[in-house]
Amino acid sequence: MKIPYQKALITGASAGLGEEYARQLAAAGTDLILVARRKDRLEKLAAELKEKFRISAEVFPADLSREEEIYRLADKIRQTEDLDLLINNAGFGGRSKFYRDETGEAEKMIGVHVTAPVVLTRAALAAMIKKNRGAVINLASVAAFSPFSGAMYSSTKAFLVMFSENLQNELMETGIKIQALCPGLTHTEFHQVAGIKKETIPGLLWMKADRVVRISLKALNGRKVMVVPGCRNRIIAFLMRCPWTFSLLRWLARLDKIRKVASLKEEESEPAKEGS
Repeated sequence: MKIPYQKALITGASAGLGEEYARQLAAAGTDLILVARRKDRLEKLAAELKEKFRISAEVFPADLSREEEIYRLADKIRQTEDLDLLINNAGFGGRSKFYRDETGEAEKMIGVHVTAPVVLTRAALAAMIKKNRGAVINLASVAAFSPFSGAMYSSTKAFLVMFSENLQNELMETGIKIQALCPGLTHTEFHQVAGIKKETIPGLLWMKADRVVRISLKALNGRKVMVVPGCRNRIIAFLMRCPWTFSLLRWLARLDKIRKVASLKEEESEPAKEGS
């Protein structure tokens, strides 16, 4: 697959979909700026990709839950005039309910899922608009349409979908492409970190990371802003967005037994109830 981008910056590049984006872009000859918290993982990945594909791979460690780190990265983006692809991939699933959150997890999620994509996208667009070309991929999720996926996670992913749709409308007269990628269950370490029991979910609902990324990059050649990879995920997204079926799902989401099954969290991620 031919990918016409000279340089890409990927947040959350040390694992999962971010790492897979880095591998596929490097294979296509795109130079990279790799961003994540874990410097050791970034350096290992950068060294591998430089040796294997003879591309430039720069490492930029940053914790995007911290506002000062977001703006430090934004400055880096503004100084990189040949950047023509930004992938806002960094994210996390969270391990606590909103009303039980005493660690500031909700605020961190807003920083990583909302503030960072907004600030970094604005920084990247300045040079892209001058050249009348470029692309931004925002990692949303089918959870953006779900009443089961947590108050903060679903809300922040829904923001990314609407932000991308409306931003593309603003940029309609330019050559810039905005994409909101809405994957479903994907084989990465994301779910393990979030405390989700993968073994309880049917295998047919899962997709491999390499396929999700191929679909995303290929879709940059088309006109769709919201990209839902996989037939099953598109059916799920349709059912959650359709007015008739959405009402039923909202009703189911209020049932205690359904909520417990749908959360699929490890027991230790929830505080024990009194008397249990």
